[in-house]
Amino acid sequence: MYLTGLTLENYRNYRSLKLSLKPGLNVLTGENAQGKTNLLEAVYFTSIGKSMRTPRDKELIMWGEDRARIKAEAVGRYGRKKVEFLIDKRDNKRVAINGAEVRKLGELMGVIMTVLFSPDEIAVIKNSPGDRRRFMDIAVCQLSRAYFYLLSRYNKTLAQRNRLLKSGTDGDTLDIWDMQLAGAGAKVIKTRRGFINRLSALADRNHRYLTSDKESLTLNYESLAGETEEEIRDVFLSELKRTRDKDVLYGFTHVGAQTDDFAVLAGDVDVRKYGSQGQQRTAALSLKLAELDLFKEESGEDPVLLLDDVFSELDEKRQEKLISRLSGFQTVVTCTHVEENLKRYFTDANFFRVQNGTVSEV
Repeated sequence: MYLTGLTLENYRNYRSLKLSLKPGLNVLTGENAQGKTNLLEAVYFTSIGKSMRTPRDKELIMWGEDRARIKAEAVGRYGRKKVEFLIDKRDNKRVAINGAEVRKLGELMGVIMTVLFSPDEIAVIKNSPGDRRRFMDIAVCQLSRAYFYLLSRYNKTLAQRNRLLKSGTDGDTLDIWDMQLAGAGAKVIKTRRGFINRLSALADRNHRYLTSDKESLTLNYESLAGETEEEIRDVFLSELKRTRDKDVLYGFTHVGAQTDDFAVLAGDVDVRKYGSQGQQRTAALSLKLAELDLFKEESGEDPVLLLDDVFSELDEKRQEKLISRLSGFQTVVTCTHVEENLKRYFTDANFFRVQNGTVSEV
């Protein structure tokens, strides 16, 4: 899969833009605060329906305007694809796929597949378990619309159970919601565990490549025990019963998929807690490259790789290894300038200059 075009209207600092992209390497250069990251954000938005920088869609609308439009066009193994968003200050966002408006955001999953890596993505490793859960869920949702709807059902059930806990409901009512929560939760946990198990081998391969075989990388999913859905559900129900008094006291659910995490081990070192910043950054990049590989293996499509100011965060050796690794994937890169040591890798790249909300091919 590769993007052929991006059209923006009243989006961030772009009044009007029509950008043509080509397969291979597309390099967006320019000074800071000119709009380079805004372009990657727009592509990412057409992929999952959310910004990576803000949970408030209306912040994407240009100052003083009432609505913004984003359109991305792509070519995949099954033909041409087009995703269009209308973001309105006074209404919910609207999305159309290949010209037909869709009511459920889940229908967007997998239409345009992207993998994003930026300096902020190190949060996947060093920040809270919530960041790692978000990483898993965004990736799995792009691979499976069914998982998107399953996760939505689990979160709605969890919210309802928490409301009941706060209201002081009786135990019989909680029993009913416990069954629903454990049933959906077991499916979520089993799906995530399978994803991490598959990703681990790919992450190890990429980590060995980036570190010149000096370090291995292992991912271990941390959740309730059990291999099958039935086993996980039974453990889930048992834990809900065990912690019910605590749940009632504090007004929220203490166990379940919403507390899960995955360990990231470089050799025997838990990189989440004890890794150096360099180790954490390399581990995060290994995860993203593994995600790229997994998407290709399981969907049959080459996802679009979005690299936002990544090279400035890597040493020279890892810069060169990353660039060498990108062959075969469409990649959109932002940077202020191309480092001297990388210029030989950019000879076939398509260059664009970004300046104050305008883009020109150079």
